[in-house]
Amino acid sequence: MSSATLAPVRTASALVAVIGNPNTGKSSLFNALTGIRQHVGNYPGITVERKEGACRLEDGEVTLIDLPGTYSLAAMSADEQVIIDVLSGRQAETRAPSAVLCVVDASNLRRNLFLVSQVAETGLPVVVALNMIDEARQRGVTLDVPGLAARLGVPVVPTVAVKGEGLPELRRALSEALRSKNQFAPVAWPPAVVEARGIVADAAAKAGRPCSEAEISRLLFDVEPSLAFTGMIEARARAHKVLESAGIDPVSAEAFLRYRHLDGLIGGVAKAAEPTPAAERPYKIDKLFTHRVGGLLVFLALMFGVFASVYWIAKPLMDGIKWLFDSLGGWAGGALAGHPMLKDLVVDGVIKGAGGVITFLPQILILFLYVAILEDSGYMARAAFLMDKVFSWTGLNGKSFVPMLSSFACAVPAIMTTRTIEDPKARLSTILVSPLMSCSARLPVYVLMIGAFIEPKYGPLWAGVALFAMHLLGLVAAIPIAFVINRFLLKLRPLPFILEMPPYRMPRPLSVGRRMFLSGREFVVRAGTVIFAISIIIWALSYFPRPSSPDVDKSAALEQSVLGRFGKAVQPVFAPAGFDWKTTVAVLAAFPAREVVVSTLGILYSVEEGGSLNKEMAQAKWPDGRAVFTPAMAAAVMVFFAFCLQCGSTMAVMAREASWKWAGFAFVYMTTLAWIAAVATYQIGRSISG
Repeated sequence: MSSATLAPVRTASALVAVIGNPNTGKSSLFNALTGIRQHVGNYPGITVERKEGACRLEDGEVTLIDLPGTYSLAAMSADEQVIIDVLSGRQAETRAPSAVLCVVDASNLRRNLFLVSQVAETGLPVVVALNMIDEARQRGVTLDVPGLAARLGVPVVPTVAVKGEGLPELRRALSEALRSKNQFAPVAWPPAVVEARGIVADAAAKAGRPCSEAEISRLLFDVEPSLAFTGMIEARARAHKVLESAGIDPVSAEAFLRYRHLDGLIGGVAKAAEPTPAAERPYKIDKLFTHRVGGLLVFLALMFGVFASVYWIAKPLMDGIKWLFDSLGGWAGGALAGHPMLKDLVVDGVIKGAGGVITFLPQILILFLYVAILEDSGYMARAAFLMDKVFSWTGLNGKSFVPMLSSFACAVPAIMTTRTIEDPKARLSTILVSPLMSCSARLPVYVLMIGAFIEPKYGPLWAGVALFAMHLLGLVAAIPIAFVINRFLLKLRPLPFILEMPPYRMPRPLSVGRRMFLSGREFVVRAGTVIFAISIIIWALSYFPRPSSPDVDKSAALEQSVLGRFGKAVQPVFAPAGFDWKTTVAVLAAFPAREVVVSTLGILYSVEEGGSLNKEMAQAKWPDGRAVFTPAMAAAVMVFFAFCLQCGSTMAVMAREASWKWAGFAFVYMTTLAWIAAVATYQIGRSISG
């Protein structure tokens, strides 16, 4: 596929790939161009996320596809392999792009253009978005944009994605590019490289696998090329001999020659001034944030502030949502008073089931607010650097901490981010320990127990401490577990960690708000589908069979139901942890989705109109009159949920990323750990309280 054979395409049928280095604002620009008209899925047959969105241009609408961030087209991970497959049109069920939008950091032009140079070899029309131009100017970087565009041979548009600056010009440039051919200035390869490239290209053509210039570069320069055809190994060996005979190292040749070419293109049009004291001032705080001791204290303080405030700030909003659902339940109960079974289904099954989970939406939104702020500000990268020092003895490094930290929001996308970890064993190890982090789905369980049995007795301060401790518990446990897995199971060798520190930035309200909205929408959809369906099933199992006598009270009828009998049969397994049969049923019912435990308890405890699940649980008694729920038992429930792998979506993603064998291993070891920890917590707590 050469630039000479490309013809202009119709805008209406165009797919434009969006590509760029990490920390260039690529996703922000994609979001700015598409708004909320986007959808997320996976590429067929693999778990790499595919994000597409519609973008309106002057003469029609195109589809943008947001490719994973990468520094090079040399495929070292599943993410990078997807990029090559999409650009070459080999990705299943994804049509070949008609153009490429390359997002570059205006203050790191030379390094970012390395990827642009590789992408241009595909022959596709290229548009360069010179993003974060405002930050570049603040750092004293001077850019002659028209001169740069003339040197590169492609449109170059200055943008500030988070402010929406340059978007009209960028849309016009994309429209023009779709009607044009690739004019990017090609690399002037030395004669030996030209000869070596010819050897590889001829071998590919003879094998019936003609390659673009970009694919020839990958075959020649990559240590382990992703392409394969008959005679490839022999052709590479002959090509490398040609390079070596000319004194060119095949491994470092591409970087040296491309950067030499780029230096000639940007010389005189891009000038960087010496950093001023004002520009350097924000980075002095890195001495604290990345300090082995001080940085860890700052990290713990931030996490405590996040989770404590999640509990305190959300309470009034949660009370308001609870009042709304209580009112709805009261109205529905009155309207259906003449239909007892239908009334129980609607009130106890639907409203209490889904409403009990929706009540926790404010906390989910606040948690994602903090996560978005920490990421957008640049602190998350500092936390990863800091945790590299903590994780190094386990065999993992700071790159593994990024998915683990993301798991505090949700383990599913966090596990997907392990694709950027090059070492397969390190990636597998990270997948196995990431679900130990307390995700947002565990939050309703923690808040329910803390609000019922810790805050009333110890006050709001200790309630916040308890919530922070539950989130810290998974991280603390993950470190020794990772050590055992890496040392004795995977035998992982220590890995170096290279991290580019992004600049400190003020989080943008629009970007943060969009992420909160998308996360909240996902939570509500989940509550309205999976949790709703399970709640109906739980209600049916708790309602049937009905007792023959109408005089049997509700509690006795519940015990005679299918769910009651099942819970009583299984309860002895959880008796050492202090669980009664209702809690046991809630735990088992929550295996598909952790949030279901709240709706299940609401159904089983049959909270009356205007009542409180907290109060009903606090008043629950054993047959001998003892309270079922004590602080020790509530702590045991929280600890069990902190460790247990109760999420069907997470297991499915683990199976696709690794295998069902490893997903099963994670389920068994986490469930065993959860049971042991819950029993120990209850027994120790009971002995202390007397």
